[in-house]
Amino acid sequence: MGEIRWATKEYTDEEIYSILDPVVREWFKRKFKSFTPPQRYAIVEIHKGENVLISSPTGSGKTLSAFLAIISELISLGRKGELEDKIYCVYVSPLRALNNDIRRNLEEPLAEIKRVAQELGEEIPEIRVAVRTSDTTSYEKSKMVKKPPHILITTPESLAIALNAPKFRERLKDTMWVIVDEVHALAENKRGSHLALTLERLRELTGKDFVRIGLSATIHPLEEVAKFVFGFENGKPRPGLIVDVSFAKRTKITVESVVEDLVYTPADVLSQALYRRIGELVKNRKTTLIFTNTRSGTERVVYHLKKMFPEWADKIEAHHSSLSREVRLEVEERLKRGELKIIVSSTSLELGIDIGSIDLVILIGSPKSVNRALQRIGRAGHRLHEVSEGVILALDRDDLVEVTVLAHNARNRRLDRIRIPKNPLDVLVQHVLGMALERVWDVNEAYNVVKRAYPFKDLPFEDFMNVLKYLAGEYAGLEEKKVYAKIWLEDGKFGKRGKMTRAIYYMNTGTIPDEAKIDVFTVDKRYIGTVEEEFAEHLMPGDIFVLAGRTYEFVKSRGNRIYVIPREGAKPTIPSWFSEMLPLSFDLALDIQRFRREVKSLLGNKRAKSFLMKKYRIDEVTAKAILSYFREQAKYSIIPDDETVLVEAVRDRNVVKYFFHTLVGRRANDALSRAFAYIISKKKRCNVGVAITDNGFMLKVPEDKALTQEEILELFKLENLRETLKRALDNTELLKRRFRHVANRGLLVLRRYMGREKSLSRQQINAQTLLNFLKKNYPDFPLLKEVYREIMEDKMDVENAELFLRWIRDGKIRVIIREHEYPSPFAFNLEVVGASDVVLMEDRRELIKQLHQKIMAIISDIT
Repeated sequence: MGEIRWATKEYTDEEIYSILDPVVREWFKRKFKSFTPPQRYAIVEIHKGENVLISSPTGSGKTLSAFLAIISELISLGRKGELEDKIYCVYVSPLRALNNDIRRNLEEPLAEIKRVAQELGEEIPEIRVAVRTSDTTSYEKSKMVKKPPHILITTPESLAIALNAPKFRERLKDTMWVIVDEVHALAENKRGSHLALTLERLRELTGKDFVRIGLSATIHPLEEVAKFVFGFENGKPRPGLIVDVSFAKRTKITVESVVEDLVYTPADVLSQALYRRIGELVKNRKTTLIFTNTRSGTERVVYHLKKMFPEWADKIEAHHSSLSREVRLEVEERLKRGELKIIVSSTSLELGIDIGSIDLVILIGSPKSVNRALQRIGRAGHRLHEVSEGVILALDRDDLVEVTVLAHNARNRRLDRIRIPKNPLDVLVQHVLGMALERVWDVNEAYNVVKRAYPFKDLPFEDFMNVLKYLAGEYAGLEEKKVYAKIWLEDGKFGKRGKMTRAIYYMNTGTIPDEAKIDVFTVDKRYIGTVEEEFAEHLMPGDIFVLAGRTYEFVKSRGNRIYVIPREGAKPTIPSWFSEMLPLSFDLALDIQRFRREVKSLLGNKRAKSFLMKKYRIDEVTAKAILSYFREQAKYSIIPDDETVLVEAVRDRNVVKYFFHTLVGRRANDALSRAFAYIISKKKRCNVGVAITDNGFMLKVPEDKALTQEEILELFKLENLRETLKRALDNTELLKRRFRHVANRGLLVLRRYMGREKSLSRQQINAQTLLNFLKKNYPDFPLLKEVYREIMEDKMDVENAELFLRWIRDGKIRVIIREHEYPSPFAFNLEVVGASDVVLMEDRRELIKQLHQKIMAIISDIT
């Protein structure tokens, strides 16, 4: 019994009814005809006290799967007069908006059950449900202490604070069930690590195990996610069951190219064709949900659709995270009431807000991961027996290849693996301080509690001690920088120190960094506008970007300002939409490499087209486009695949561009390109221009610094990628900005102190001073270690980049170097990213068209 198992027993209606309270049973029979798949597998197991992870599609009744056994239990207690004023169940969701939905979805059945009980002549006490988030007033909170809800609905952040609220924490002592919803939105980031520690501290408070129930959309590998939800005990995962009914719902996914010729169709014609096709698809549907990959894309699509279809204009709305909460709620309400014809979103509607019924989901461009595609398309056909229908519209040839493989994987349930952060020390700092506020701890005892949380199961004791030493003020010199001790540490014990510590903890807990808008000034202090912080992270001195239609060169930053010099007519080196793009997953990238090899082997085959159409379920237009793309690449150069990496050298006026066809996803390419650029810049003593996509990267050097074949091959032999990256990150905007986030989470730079907010600019300046001080004096300081880990492992994908280099070293992949007059067709997108700012799609398409004409001329000379 002691391990994680897959649920195999599907219970019958009778078996489930037999464990339910008679009143609940009667209510369920009247309201529903029978149980849904997740309910058949999970309800009885939860009743038996098993930990359960349920992975199932939207609209399959997973919330009720989690709550039904619990409600039944509470009603039984109530009928026996044994229901006490305490919290029995804690429900945690990452979305405040979802919390109110859940409360409504619970209060309604509870009221109905009460009515059924009255009809049966039974008297049952009220089962109280309450929401506690950062929006809850202090009056509401004090009411909850006096009369606690039986079911508490909250967010990860509010639960952590509730654990440290002296009176309220008493009410949590008897928790019997914890439900974690939307696990897929938490596991991969620091909010998840934060929650994992909170649950172990709650376990410490209750003094006994409670039942853990995780609810998730499509996610992989489920064993890993189950360990994350259930936690560890004595170094082993807690036992429990995985209920995987994520494929109970049928999905239909089609891929389309909007026009027959993705190269020569002018941008405005392509745009017209895209919106016309959307019009055809949505015409006979009630409500269609369209996903774009960026917020700016969402706004653009809404604008064009309203213009093209004035008769629907008042029924087309946008929904994304930059809109105000009021606007978003209004849109969600109209959606639920069925008043909208088209709703366009970037990522904000991926999660489980109940959005009523959607007939069709359209994805413009690749969603970059199979899991995300299934999740987005799963929003259609809200009920279980309905088919979820999705159409992916590709806008260029790389996209077309990518979505063909992605849709094939989605149909065959080949999911991408998620990555759970390991040992985030900034999150640990918050919890160690939270623990110190509770009581005096023995160091080893506290260390063991922390190691029960999955992300920290392998935490080295030394790292744990360094976190304690930092909080206890044992790093000399920090006090002069106004970083004061918050705990005491002596004789193997620690506890809180100082009157202000509790307030500091409450005001600064949580993992989501404050969104910063970065002000842009010219060097002579003229204000120009703002850019997103994520965009600023990518800037290197000398980079040129567009703001408000003009081009500027980045010089330096101070606090939350960056300084630039106007550069009229200069070609941008960083496109403005860069920060918003979703990265391609490593697993899917490898499958696209294999697909390349497969198509390569088909090129001489007469039946190639029908083979692709049949195997990948694509139409003739798509199959023809893919084959001609590959033929051009093969004639002009070679096709890189899972056994070959192509590096092309192209001389262009006074620079040489090197195109590295490393199809490993943008995060791994980010790591490789930075390391390679750093090595070249040190060796050749010159600036290196960098452009990255999911399919590879380009490095640009002055003509007199060109690389020999040996020097290129030498780059791939890099043994210590992490060390090289660490040096390459020195003095970058990325390091400075990410260090502020880590310093905020790790309470080194406080966001709020003595009831006052500290301006982001002030925080950034403090963070920079501390960063320089720590690098010089304490290179092993926990938060310094964490910022490098976060950048390399969470933002970039250093592990898979290392793996890829190892494959090359072991001879599994060979590197082929070619000199070309122009970039090959597979390199067009890289050339464009490096060359022109794609605020103007027209420029981008024009450039690709010109390159294509030149190459076709060369190929036709060869044949």
